[in-house]
Amino acid sequence: MAGLRTLRPDVSFEGVGGENMAAEGLQSRFPMQELSVMGIAEVLPKYRHLKRRIQETADAVVAMKPDVLITIDSPDFSLRVAKLVKVASDIRTVHYVAPSVWAWRPGRAVKMAKCIDQVLALLPFEPSYMEAANMECDFVGHPVVAEPQANSQDIAQLRSRFDLGAAPLVLALPGSRRSEVSRLAPVFGAALKAFKQQHPEHRIVVPCAAPVAGLVKSHLQDWPEGTIVLDPNAHEAEDFAILKRAAFASADLALAASGTVSLELAAAATPMVIAYRFQWLSWQIMKRMALIDTVTLVNLVSDSRVVPECLGPDCTAENIAKRLTEVAKAPQLQKAAMDLTMQRLGRGGEAPGLRAAKAVLSRL
Repeated sequence: MAGLRTLRPDVSFEGVGGENMAAEGLQSRFPMQELSVMGIAEVLPKYRHLKRRIQETADAVVAMKPDVLITIDSPDFSLRVAKLVKVASDIRTVHYVAPSVWAWRPGRAVKMAKCIDQVLALLPFEPSYMEAANMECDFVGHPVVAEPQANSQDIAQLRSRFDLGAAPLVLALPGSRRSEVSRLAPVFGAALKAFKQQHPEHRIVVPCAAPVAGLVKSHLQDWPEGTIVLDPNAHEAEDFAILKRAAFASADLALAASGTVSLELAAAATPMVIAYRFQWLSWQIMKRMALIDTVTLVNLVSDSRVVPECLGPDCTAENIAKRLTEVAKAPQLQKAAMDLTMQRLGRGGEAPGLRAAKAVLSRL
């Protein structure tokens, strides 16, 4: 949105989005948090409500007759909206963030081509998959490469503010959804306790997403003593952003839920262990449909397998603590892969948002 505004100051926006999109001039038709549901077992109870939101959104787009409909990620919502829009109109459709057809359900690309004209890809290997399904596709770089990084002053202020001294830090990131935190916080806490028994000098820092900060705090009685929670609800937005960046930059090690957070850690050059527990049904389906042997984007983009994973039944406190110890002993093994990942995602080039805006406008 910022890129489009730079290139076309007369642009206006309608749709669904969060706080950052609101800052660019969007009044969301409903709270975006309603779409923050992950996993088959989690979606089923909310299916009827989501279906109503899909129809409402598509009807609004058709009535609005925009120059272009840009759907952003959330394919189970976005592509259903785009399908209904295409049935009722000839509005041009652009989907930002290619579905991971290289990971599972490759047939999605062909189905997607029936309602999407153009794809904006975040990963360099994705255009070939989209173009093979007869969609236009532009690799525009990943937004993570444009995110600001902490400086030495930010790090010093973090350490002083929370009395961390020169202690080595472990960053704990148990997810941004309530369902994730509920499943992961207990096992993360137990794993970090086990790790701390062998490495008592380490301190634990947990930067939280605002909607789950209270839930994270409710689990802290089972986490190592002295765990520090960075709660965005207790800070001004910019202050929290600086604290979070400083925590990422100063951490010696991270334990994180599976997801794009691995790229944020790579951007900060923080070695990591990835762990995730799924609902039983979701895990059974996913492991049978997976086309890849790793879920971590650093491993995929760098063509390596240096980031250890504890997934599904392997997501136990014992396994996680063991992997944390291994990474703590040899953090340099991940450094080259993280640097290569950032290069391949566009670090040092034109801002991804501007590249995306140019790609949209060039094909209108």
